[in-house]
Amino acid sequence: MKPEKIVYRTEATATGGRDGRAATKDGRLAVSLSIPKEFGGPGGDGTNPEQLFAAGWSACFLSAVKLAGRLNKVAVPDDATVTAKIGVGPVGVGYMFAAELVVALPGIDRATAEKLVAGAHERCPFSRATQGNIDVVLTVAEA
Repeated sequence: MKPEKIVYRTEATATGGRDGRAATKDGRLAVSLSIPKEFGGPGGDGTNPEQLFAAGWSACFLSAVKLAGRLNKVAVPDDATVTAKIGVGPVGVGYMFAAELVVALPGIDRATAEKLVAGAHERCPFSRATQGNIDVVLTVAEA
């Protein structure tokens, strides 16, 4: 499946791989990359693709929760959060992600929160891209 039309496009280029740099064409994002010790690297001050993926997915998913709230006439509180926990491990000759999205919706009852999270998971482009591809656990944090 592909989008009916592209409404936004961005571009980023990496150099040096996991121990290099990555930057967007417009210069709004420019980061140093470091190989985590868990991957046999030195660690270091740079970020890594998994952290960038977690940051992007958590931000996008929270926006999708807010959209689900509007569609269901539920006010999502300003202090709502989404924490994306991204894991990576070997599978056959390559590696695979596993993810947990922990959603905190203070002041919203559990049943309503679960409905909003399910609606967000249907709409978020990160969620849609990963459905059927990786293990994703959706968790509504205790209020």
